[in-house]
Amino acid sequence: MFLSLAFLACGCTIATDDDTATAASEVPGTTTASVPHPVAPTSDPEAWTTAAPVQTRPAADLAAEFEALESTAGGALGLVLAPVGGGPATVLGTWTSGVAWSTVKVPLAVAALRSNGDAVLADAAAAIESSDNAAADALWGSFGDSAAAGDAVESILRQGGDAATTVPRERIRPEFSAFGQTEWSTQDQANFVAGLSCIPDAAPVVEMMNNIVPEQQWGLGKLSDAAFKGGWGPSIDGGYDVRQIGIVTTVAGRVGVAIAAQPDSGSFADGTAMLDSVGRWLESRSAQLPAGYCL
Repeated sequence: MFLSLAFLACGCTIATDDDTATAASEVPGTTTASVPHPVAPTSDPEAWTTAAPVQTRPAADLAAEFEALESTAGGALGLVLAPVGGGPATVLGTWTSGVAWSTVKVPLAVAALRSNGDAVLADAAAAIESSDNAAADALWGSFGDSAAAGDAVESILRQGGDAATTVPRERIRPEFSAFGQTEWSTQDQANFVAGLSCIPDAAPVVEMMNNIVPEQQWGLGKLSDAAFKGGWGPSIDGGYDVRQIGIVTTVAGRVGVAIAAQPDSGSFADGTAMLDSVGRWLESRSAQLPAGYCL
């Protein structure tokens, strides 16, 4: 999403600054439309918290299984699961924090729609569904100045449940947007996206996350019911980090998910392949993930 590097010789088209290019061999996953604002099936919390037809997988079991997955992944992986409606997050893997890249377009789009309404709807859709950088820049510019834009995005982060992340107002690396260089941990991401599921006026952006272009449907795109947004870009040393945030629907409710990959090869294609392996791993365990509902 957000340098032409020596390893382009891999035969792939490498995305820069979160543009829409992906590895030519990428096989799209599938997503299904889902209700953007999930609520408990009854008004009595006891009824729905005790009636779930599955047993949540113990965190220790998930950690052991994910450690085995990461050991053969070809790089560092990170995964955090945060149940919608509250509850402790499950933190897995060794990769814990880094540049947000285009995952930060999610709170940016929510903030811009809240402030400017239908005037920025087309730009919001382009920024989320195809990770269009020009559209995201237009959303940022719609606030008038970078100070106001940063304040607005941070307000959405706080409402979603991320109490710590700050958004740069000025460019840290001149070739990339200020907001795209936000340092965003996987735990803060998962907490935010779990809360995003319960912000009523975020529903249009969540619906956009159900309509990601086929060439970007790696990772969480391998699940049968996930709304998600990816982000990718080169670190200072040139290797690619690849990230995703999403809301996964299971039989027990919904879970906010943040995943990240840092391939040893530095290759974008290897990063997306690593996230594909995480997506398949999650799909096989989706009924046992720590899920819940908006209260």
